[in-house]
This record gives sequence, C-alpha cells and structure tokens, in this order.
Amino acid sequence: MIRTLQPGQRCEVRIASVSGESTLVYSTDDVLLEAPNWTLDGSSLILNGDGKLWRLDVSGGEPAEVLLTGVPDLNNDHVLAPDGTTVFLSANDGHIYRAALSGGQATRITDEDGSFHFLHGVSPDGKELAYVGIEAGDFTQPGRLMTIASDGGATARVVDVGSGHRDGPEYSPDGKWLYLNTESFTKAPGHAQLARVQVDGSGFERLLESDTVDWFPHLSPDGRYATYIQFPSGTEGHPADLPVDVVLVSTEDWTTPLHTWPLFGGQGTLNVNSWSPDSVRFAFVAYPISGSTKD
Repeated sequence: MIRTLQPGQRCEVRIASVSGESTLVYSTDDVLLEAPNWTLDGSSLILNGDGKLWRLDVSGGEPAEVLLTGVPDLNNDHVLAPDGTTVFLSANDGHIYRAALSGGQATRITDEDGSFHFLHGVSPDGKELAYVGIEAGDFTQPGRLMTIASDGGATARVVDVGSGHRDGPEYSPDGKWLYLNTESFTKAPGHAQLARVQVDGSGFERLLESDTVDWFPHLSPDGRYATYIQFPSGTEGHPADLPVDVVLVSTEDWTTPLHTWPLFGGQGTLNVNSWSPDSVRFAFVAYPISGSTKD
C-alpha cells in the first residue's frame, strides 16, 4: 500500500548533525516521502514516495524522480550499494530489486520462495544483502533475519537470533556484524530492543535495555556513531503518526544519548541508513499535523 499524507499533514525532510543541529531541507503537503539514503558524493538524498524513487538535492529544490522500469510500486526499504551507482530496492510485491541509481531497467534478485522480502542492509563489499523474510506475507508471524548474495545467485541463509520478531538488519562498516532490532529479549508484545550478531550467527548480544520500543539502528560510515528511532513504550511494530524520538549515540556507549530529536512520525522517519559519507550528518523525515498537539 502506498502511504499518503493526512489532511493538514506535511512531510518534512530534515538533516541533523552530530553536534546537535537540525535543518529543514524540504517540506511538502503533496507527497509523503520516506526513508532517506545519502548518496556517496554527499550531494543528494534518495527517498521513496508515491511508490517511486526520488532524488533530493541537500542544498534545496524540488525532488526529481529516478525513472525506473520493470519494478512494481516501491516501499520504504532501499539501500545504496558501496559503489555509489547502484540501488537495491524492496517493492510492494514482496521482492528485492537492483537498479542503477541513474534510473532504467530494474532486475529482480529474490526468488518466488513463498516469503516477502524486506531489504535493509548491503555488505561493505557489495556482495551480500541482509533482509527480513516474512513467510507467505503473514505479518502475524515473526520475521526471520536472512542474508543473500546481492546478485541473487546464492540460496538465502537464515541467521538465528531467537524466536521474536526482528527487523532492520544492517551491516557494520567493517562487515563483521549485523545490527538490528529484535523482540527476542522479552515476551512483552512489540517490545523491540537494539542488538547485534556476527554475520556467521555467533555473538548475539543486546546493545541497550530500555523501557521504550527501539527500532532501526544505523551506524555512521566511520563506526563512531549510531542513530535509531525510539517509539513509546507499548508500541507494537513501527507504526506511523506517533510522537517518537530520533536518537544519536556513540557506539562506545549506547545507553547515553548524545542528542535527541522529538518529532511526530515513525514509519518512514528512519527506516534505512541515512548517514552522510563523512559521518557528520544524517537525514530523517517528520510528518507533523498542523493545528494539533501532534505538530
């Protein structure tokens, strides 16, 4: 399903820095944009909206559509390859695709294996993807942490991180770890916490114990910092239109936020890695509603 803005709601694309500043880059009440990536040259953000892919210059202006063929409507799970010229995409048909960031024909990577595939990470060498597999698209069942060759040539592998739902798997800059959120540490419904596991499936560990529901850990390219999104306690899944916090931490201390940005959002705000190549800034999206306490 393609998400749209509510009456009186707007979409705000923002850029924050590790020193705590936040700048509004683009605002619209027309298209609901989601999940920014940062291009390798540092000039643009890549977002999805209205089932399409968009490029937004960080210096301003209107988004330009990245014209793709051979791919259904997109959801908000897309990541850029390390070469800076390729983008991997999840589509609403439950499959993962590869395309040139300049546009053109997309190629499907995943097979018809009875699962929906939700992409989140690409390894530093570009050879492997990490995603969440949902069997038969049954969202009452927990997602599985999976990896697959980025050319689709190898059988997908399951990484065991317990029985709870897990999401957002993303490679560390050195390629040794997968960072994720998981409900495996508690029986409380929806209580996702941040964790990591080595790519061979060993060393599964919790990064932070909190009362909030924590999703989508994203490491900066230099590995020094991480961002994640903090949902209110009791939240199940990662819904839209809630008061949430975008949190910045040092990877040396996940328990002490360096900066926090409260906003109205959730789904679409920080689904994929949005760090700048120099590890100084990152992007996120807010969805305030005018004339209400949610703004």
